Amino acid sequence: MVHQHLVPQQMFLTKGVGRHIEKLASFELALRKAGIAAYNIVGVSSIYPPHCKIITKAAGLKKLQPGQIVFCVKSQAQTDEPHRLISAAIGIARPTDPSVFGYLSEHHDYGKTDEEVSDYAEDLAAGMLATTLGVTEFDIDESWDNKRELWKISDRIVKTRSMTQSAVGRKGVWTTVVAAAVLIV
Repeated sequence: MVHQHLVPQQMFLTKGVGRHIEKLASFELALRKAGIAAYNIVGVSSIYPPHCKIITKAAGLKKLQPGQIVFCVKSQAQTDEPHRLISAAIGIARPTDPSVFGYLSEHHDYGKTDEEVSDYAEDLAAGMLATTLGVTEFDIDESWDNKRELWKISDRIVKTRSMTQSAVGRKGVWTTVVAAAVLIV
């Protein structure tokens, strides 16, 4: 028996950057910037729940209270190297049928643009969904632009999207980037 209260009905995306001489404090500041530092974050795997609606960050935060256990899919990257570009992204792939689960992906990278990291995160989520739905023509090595056409033809994915946070490291401080999909139960 599935307990409906444990299946998230809503989700929001958020991101943030933190900088501090201490690595842990840098992470805390990134969570604060993302608006999720006041919660006990529990990482979960990458399933986009059936019938889950994406809401705004502001609406999602109103549903949470400090200290609450909050489930999320989170990506993070950290550096203390000056001039190093770091990125963290969350990708989403939702099927056309809302009663079927989709996928969330987390990806972090170094030296890549927001667009490259975002596209890769969407590729990861779409690839996982494609194999679950049995779309055998889906080539993981093909560019996402070409794969989008396949999805339009097969009419299996309603939407993909992503959220990415990047920053450049500075001398003498830790820089942390986070991106998260926060699930509301």
